[in-house]
Amino acid sequence: MEVKKVLDAKGLACPMPIVQTKRAMNELEKDEVLEIHTTDKGSKNDLTAWVKSGGHQLLKDEEENGVFKFWIKRG
Repeated sequence: MEVKKVLDAKGLACPMPIVQTKRAMNELEKDEVLEIHTTDKGSKNDLTAWVKSGGHQLLKDEEENGVFKFWIKRG
């Protein structure tokens, strides 16, 4: 998977990871991938819901040392 852009949203609380993700996605073309790093525990639910409502695709998510990572393909 080729990542086009990485968004560092660590240390930000809701709703800022979603706000920053939306801005970053607007800079991408269809089918390009955004990688997001956040420490907000609510991000999994928030980003999953946002991806569905925006017509994007969550390719993968994982947690590593308290950092939640998401890979989203722009729809």
